Amino acid sequence: MSRKPVKMAASKYSYPRRLIRNIKSHPLLYLMILPVIVYYLVYHYYPMYGMIIAFYDYVPIKGIKKSDFVGLEHFRSFLGDPYFFRTMKNTLTINLWLLLFGFPFPILFAILLNELKSVKLRKLTQTITYMPHFISTVVICGLMKDFCSEKGVIMTIISTLTGMEPDNLFSRAEWFQPLYVVMCIWQEFGWDSIIYYAAVTGIDQELYEAAEIDGANRFNKIFHITLPGISSTVVVLLIMRIGNMMTLGWDKILLLYNAMTYKTSDVISTYVYRIGLTNFQYSFATAVGFFNSVINFTLLILANTVSKKVNETSLW
Repeated sequence: MSRKPVKMAASKYSYPRRLIRNIKSHPLLYLMILPVIVYYLVYHYYPMYGMIIAFYDYVPIKGIKKSDFVGLEHFRSFLGDPYFFRTMKNTLTINLWLLLFGFPFPILFAILLNELKSVKLRKLTQTITYMPHFISTVVICGLMKDFCSEKGVIMTIISTLTGMEPDNLFSRAEWFQPLYVVMCIWQEFGWDSIIYYAAVTGIDQELYEAAEIDGANRFNKIFHITLPGISSTVVVLLIMRIGNMMTLGWDKILLLYNAMTYKTSDVISTYVYRIGLTNFQYSFATAVGFFNSVINFTLLILANTVSKKVNETSLW
């Protein structure tokens, strides 16, 4: 019984001491990471202070401290806003489509990429699929608009297969979400596959050789070796993806949507942009963003907890 407090005290101070000793041993490594730490402190943690204006009737001239404190008034206004259910529904719907189709697509691509025997063909495929990620969002949205115009490639294919009259697809509300999901997959699946491909190549090759000796074909090796081998990576990234279920990039939607597609394209991020920057309702927009962040954080905790109990893989 007398040894337990000593053990606890030793564990309490062991990590700080090891950290200090490690910094002294490798000062250059910690010096290299210092700019990254400063970046996150300045651009990600310090701005959190501004979230308190969600509880104030913020006036820029007065400042935060001199503005009137209104408590949860802005949150109640958002929950009672007629656009609340529309923006929530659109945000969740698009994210669910991206989760169902956009999340597994890079995984399948990484597995198929690993099955290519030609190294030159593999590198060429990787280069081509990575390219859209490095193209400007404005250019990507412009290309998508051209493809979906009356004489665009996508519109031509759809009209040929279905007999539909040529029209601008982005002028139809029912087409916005499928086209947006397709665009996101096209732009990011190659880049997102990098981490999965790295996980696949990290699997012990002797397992494949042993399976081949036992008579396993390619599909057997994929289902019994490749997928279990990258399962921990998939689960961790899935948890992080669920933690962003209420987040959508406002820039792409802002470049693609119009008054005719608001019904299916208006999401929380674009709503915050219009209310906060266009109508100058800074406190209300901050309250909406705060509400969005709380939901994301809750989903992240739930996904991590469920994953930890089901397969013992989690972020913490």
